[in-house]
Amino acid sequence: MPDIKTIADKANIIVNGYAFTRDRNRIYVLNLNCPDKAVVFSAEGEVLETTMDDIEISIASRYLKQNLKYMED
Repeated sequence: MPDIKTIADKANIIVNGYAFTRDRNRIYVLNLNCPDKAVVFSAEGEVLETTMDDIEISIASRYLKQNLKYMED
């Protein structure tokens, strides 16, 4: 399993401690302050997998929507 620094270095963006990494048509989000909390979004923003609670998913989703333009290639 990659360490936190490796994940952060490969992330497209980091917003308030959440690392956002685009891979094909999925967006992986990891809470760098609590690395057991993660979520995978589809390209449309639908939750595909998660270990986050509903509140944290809402926060990560809002950060994604606000910053998606910075993740474009």
